[in-house]
Amino acid sequence: MENQEQGRRTFSKRLTPIEVEKRIILFFYTVVAEFFEFEEGRQFFMDVTDNLGKEWTFVGTFHANNIVENHVSISWAQFSLEKGLKANDEVTFTEKPQGNGPWKKFKVVIKRKIRLFGQDIWGELMV
Repeated sequence: MENQEQGRRTFSKRLTPIEVEKRIILFFYTVVAEFFEFEEGRQFFMDVTDNLGKEWTFVGTFHANNIVENHVSISWAQFSLEKGLKANDEVTFTEKPQGNGPWKKFKVVIKRKIRLFGQDIWGELMV
């Protein structure tokens, strides 16, 4: 899912059980095309800041596939463990302004759905 947040470019999705288990997140390339130039097998790095201000570096890899659309995998093992991510959590990456650095910079927000008084409510994980 691609959207605009306060004039900044974002991409987001809900995590699947496999993504949580493998501590990796997958995006179809079309979702992230405006952020990264596709080159099969090439790795790229993302400087990411969470909602508590902690900085992380995620490693991504481009994958070409004739059966399934080209896609990107982003490895975030330590982040996933520390945040206690679960299936159906929603992750949103918002591009941050940056200088001439070679790596893309993002803010990441994780939201989890809870049920409160019979209503589903999405709240930010603050861990």
